[in-house]
Amino acid sequence: MKKPVKYLIVIAGPTAVGKSTLAVEIADWLSTEILSADSRQIYREMNIGTAKPPPGDLLNIRHHFINERSVSERFSAADFEQQGLERLAEIHKKKDVAVLCGGTGLYINALTTGLDKIPDVDVEVRRYFDLRFEKEGIEVLQRQLLEQDPDYAGMVDLANHRRLIRALSVIETTGKPFSSFLKTEPGERPFKMIPILLVDDRQLLYARIDQRVDQMVNSGLEEEVRALRPFRETQALQTVGYQEWFPYFDGEIDLPEVLRLIKRNSRRYAKRQMTWFRKYGTWVSFLPGDRMSIKAFIENRLGNH
Repeated sequence: MKKPVKYLIVIAGPTAVGKSTLAVEIADWLSTEILSADSRQIYREMNIGTAKPPPGDLLNIRHHFINERSVSERFSAADFEQQGLERLAEIHKKKDVAVLCGGTGLYINALTTGLDKIPDVDVEVRRYFDLRFEKEGIEVLQRQLLEQDPDYAGMVDLANHRRLIRALSVIETTGKPFSSFLKTEPGERPFKMIPILLVDDRQLLYARIDQRVDQMVNSGLEEEVRALRPFRETQALQTVGYQEWFPYFDGEIDLPEVLRLIKRNSRRYAKRQMTWFRKYGTWVSFLPGDRMSIKAFIENRLGNH
């Protein structure tokens, strides 16, 4: 007997475009489960600033990789690949289709394509870049990465010094761009991917980002980040919506400047996300509100196999 075909509907796109709402609707329609491809929603302590789905959605639809770790624990794209494939196999024992939703391109790539092994780097090389960051600041690292690997510089969060140091250490060790170690050809996977990329007018998206930031602040984002000050050096908190608060807590900037920086950095992050998705993967693009076309596309893909 022929084995039934298994599917993974992937809903990707920039921050604030409406991925989570669509994922819940599709999972409810198909009576299945959702895997979150958001590198920060896995942390229990990070709620407001990560725009997790509302409690009602988490209760009604099984979500994986949300609220499963503490910020004190590391969780990598390689961990996501391994555990995501395990979870997906369990879902596919019960259902022919599952949903993957998120904006962390590296996590989506890890699950659908597989990660190449990033070479180990010499400890002294890593230490060299750590010292450069401490003495000269992040701008020096940003400029060097833009010169040596503009492709990766267009995707990575340039405000995350740990990511920059990692990439530059690999470049220094191997003599090759860091982006050359990111897989672009799909690996063997026991499922068929149904790729959906949500896109929208840039100005509309930016307006939604600004509105979302205001809502987060009104919902208590400052208090959430303040409680996480003991973990400010962890990788999870070196991200948009969190890192901007620490200079404010240190008395270096005022509150309006915090909000301006979060909105600006969120817009820049959305732009980098779209750069990533244009470069990696083959996507079918839809406007967030075009539910009929999205549903018809899914039905067509499911019906053709």
